[in-house]
Amino acid sequence: MSANDNQKTVPNALPDGYRFNEFEIKEVIGGGGFGIVYRAWDHQLERTIAIKEYMPVSLAVRAADLTLELRGERFQKLFNAGLNSFIQEARLLARFNHPGLLHVLRFWEQNGTAYMGTLYYSGMTLKEWQLTSPESISEAWIRRLLPPLLGAISTIHQAGYLHRDISLDNIQIQENQLPVLLDFGSARKEIGNLSDETEIMLKPGFAPIEQYSEEGEVEQGPWTDIYALGAVLHSLITGNPPPVSVVRCIEDNYQPLVERQPEGYSLPLLHAIDCALAMKPGDRPQTIDAFAALIDLPVSDVEAVVNSFPIPGESPAVVEEEPVETPAPVVMAVNHGAAAAEPVTPRTVRRLSPGLLGTAAVALLAVVAAVWLANRHAATPEPVSHAPVAATGAPAAAAPATDAPAVLATVYLKLESGENVVLNGQQVEVKPGSSGFAALNLAAGQYRIEVHNGSVTHTQSLTIDKPGTWLINPAN
Repeated sequence: MSANDNQKTVPNALPDGYRFNEFEIKEVIGGGGFGIVYRAWDHQLERTIAIKEYMPVSLAVRAADLTLELRGERFQKLFNAGLNSFIQEARLLARFNHPGLLHVLRFWEQNGTAYMGTLYYSGMTLKEWQLTSPESISEAWIRRLLPPLLGAISTIHQAGYLHRDISLDNIQIQENQLPVLLDFGSARKEIGNLSDETEIMLKPGFAPIEQYSEEGEVEQGPWTDIYALGAVLHSLITGNPPPVSVVRCIEDNYQPLVERQPEGYSLPLLHAIDCALAMKPGDRPQTIDAFAALIDLPVSDVEAVVNSFPIPGESPAVVEEEPVETPAPVVMAVNHGAAAAEPVTPRTVRRLSPGLLGTAAVALLAVVAAVWLANRHAATPEPVSHAPVAATGAPAAAAPATDAPAVLATVYLKLESGENVVLNGQQVEVKPGSSGFAALNLAAGQYRIEVHNGSVTHTQSLTIDKPGTWLINPAN
């Protein structure tokens, strides 16, 4: 968890000076929709630590006595599920003693919520690093980063667990340049599961297709984390994550890095990333060992490099890990609602049908992903009811226009031969691509989309108010 020179103003945060026995909060160093992170001083051991508090702002508020109060009784189930998963994550992380993994010192319940005390890590996330020091990112830099990172992920997998939340903002680069894989985001994912909020649970561009699948459809495993790791490396090299996996099901516009050949990067590294980003789980490297081998980075070397660095604030003797007993070949994951582990099955989110790897049955999905597109427009257009639209059989860039609102979102819909599309009362010329899906590029506004097939009309109303990619299935 990172220090920040500038104090962040985070709503509902505990005040500076608040005490948990020997721990005294010094300042807020981070916060989001599901938790707050503090820098604290351990008076007993006389060292700085970090404390993470479970604080889902959409479900609870801070009362005058500093305890958490629910915003309503209807949120009790969601709050408890997130709290349980937060505690289970703390217990899981406390099992590991690896310099590349967040090191949990202790956890406790207080103020109607739970807290996790961890080592204090200086530095910044990969996301912050990419924004502030893009010129430092090179193949040599990435190859120095990978050994401890691969070692951390491998440790999780060997213990029978998956991370399932690897991304640029979940990898911390310390001042000594060593990476630390941060928490699993369990509370966020559990609340996303129960509330069916896919965009809360998953990070578009980093989540493989099996994480969008309904339980039991496609098995998750080490290859799931390997896809996310490939997306991280793709983002570091190109500046952008790969296309969202759900959109790739409809029309795969991913351009292999071995074809793009970004300057300064070797083919083995680019090929390994392309393999990690394969849509079908079986086409990806199945283990961290296999992925490391593709980059000419044997895991034996990974572990040798990892074990040569001490954990911050502890003696080198503590770093040496006890041998991890490898469980049965069934990959396991944390059951965030219980104290035991269970065989991995994907979390239940909005359903992709059994043909999720490219067949037309994905049209049964309502709205599966709202994707932030960093390379879209810089200004927010005024809402319009009859905004210009570009209609094609594949994603299309907005045509330059001096007075036309900027394109904000791409909407995909299944279109059969002979069907006509009417947008806000006006027929538009649109043809499906080879995948059977047509694409509408829309500006901000309210839309009523009608698909006419003879005497049958299917309709769908949409509000476009943020950049995104939508997959719709107009109904009767």
